[in-house]
Amino acid sequence: MRISRLTPWAAGLAAVSLILLPASASAGQQNEAAPTAASASAVDTYYAAAEGKTGAALKTALHNIIKTQSKVTYDGVWNALKVTDQDPANSNNVILVYSGRSQSKSTNGGGVNDWNREHVWAKSHGDFGTATGPGTDLHHLRPEDVTVNSTRGNKDFDLGGGPVSEAPGSLTDADSFEPRNAVKGDVARMLLYMAVRYDGGDGFADLEMNDKVNNGSAPLFGKISVLKQWNLQDPPDAFEQRRNQVIYDTYQHNRNPFIDHPEWVNSIW
Repeated sequence: MRISRLTPWAAGLAAVSLILLPASASAGQQNEAAPTAASASAVDTYYAAAEGKTGAALKTALHNIIKTQSKVTYDGVWNALKVTDQDPANSNNVILVYSGRSQSKSTNGGGVNDWNREHVWAKSHGDFGTATGPGTDLHHLRPEDVTVNSTRGNKDFDLGGGPVSEAPGSLTDADSFEPRNAVKGDVARMLLYMAVRYDGGDGFADLEMNDKVNNGSAPLFGKISVLKQWNLQDPPDAFEQRRNQVIYDTYQHNRNPFIDHPEWVNSIW
């Protein structure tokens, strides 16, 4: 599907058609090599098999494209996140996804005020744990404050609740979590990637979306109606686009299609 024929979102990707990204490195290893550039036409080529498709046919085509990937170990995720989520204003720091805080890369761990590896698609939803595959997929793993990560737990995403300590703008209640406005779309697109990438064909659960909360250990996540709105409300920004490119070029060699084409969300769901 050619970007020039797509919505203003896709045109926006073309407007930033040269994206800086690190040269290839071993999975989980930080790379200090000089950046290279990738063109929007290369993104078009990557999705060529999805051209002209909609609905279930589009979902299947995208699955077949993105399922080809390199895998990162769970230990390797630490170093990978230091690259994918680097603060553009301070190369010594990462940006915490829900908190929005810029924090030293070296403070990763399990202590209070450390940052750890947040599974945006909670690993209990499908019971995949930290298994290499969905449990280590960088497209839904983000740095987050240890306490905030615990507060979010395995809750589904929805609107409302009370303020979350150390995560300004985020809200939570007994059965749901609402991230700050600046990453609402990011959260939606990460979850939708997981629902397309993992369909039960590679030994893991078939991950799917629904319009509920309290999904527990079922391989389901909600609420899709809210996530679709967040995708519209918060389009991909330069940070999210760079992150997608780095994961593709340096680590997993697959892409999140909903960052490149947010309009495909409504086409599938």
